[in-house]
Amino acid sequence: MLDVSDIEVRYGRTTAVRGVSFSVGSGEFVCIVGPNGAGKSTTMMTIAGAQKPVSGTVRLNGESIGGLGPEQIARRGISLVPEGRHVFSQLTVEENIRIGSDMRRDRAAVAEDFERVLAHFPFLRQRLSTPGGKLSGGEQQQLVIARALMTRPKLMLVDEPSLGLAPKIVDRVYEILNQLREEGNTLLVVEQSTHRALEVADRVYVMRNGQIVLQGKGSELTDGTLESAYFGFETTAGNAPL
Repeated sequence: MLDVSDIEVRYGRTTAVRGVSFSVGSGEFVCIVGPNGAGKSTTMMTIAGAQKPVSGTVRLNGESIGGLGPEQIARRGISLVPEGRHVFSQLTVEENIRIGSDMRRDRAAVAEDFERVLAHFPFLRQRLSTPGGKLSGGEQQQLVIARALMTRPKLMLVDEPSLGLAPKIVDRVYEILNQLREEGNTLLVVEQSTHRALEVADRVYVMRNGQIVLQGKGSELTDGTLESAYFGFETTAGNAPL
């Protein structure tokens, strides 16, 4: 579904991402892990159209989308749940959710999707008239995922869903993401926790210093291998970083 090939992204003279290539197949749950400053969020913002690559290609279902604006890319079926949640604090929970469907014209399907979203997040049904800014951090994270689902995305990008949340809340967020994958949704998730990535991902990519340094199936990689690539330690033969 998604093919990223040899992209380079700069901020002024600083190269944030260089030579990054990876893919996400339809129905897959793929994780990108790495330390702060590795280039993970820049990569996600580039896919979503908020950053323009200097070189390389980004393709969705074979169509080049590199260089398109965020709205154009959203209309093609990519939805971004950004780091830091970004709810509309003065709008109600219901208004925050429904914003996700603003670009859609299939109103009957929107009504069905609204009910489906509330089935995933039953607590939101009890809080529909509550301002988004009054929710806890964990509730806001679930709210922005619900909002993204209302776009009916082909591919959902989720950036640091566990950031700043208590472990029990993180468990709940990942339960929801796993449910979405089981329903056939395609997910690309940026995460700092290598352990969490191994638990949930079909495939894992490790980024460090703006590059992919290791990749593999979640079922075949180990915590030790991922951590070695994550921190830049040498690894044993057969599990060497790329």
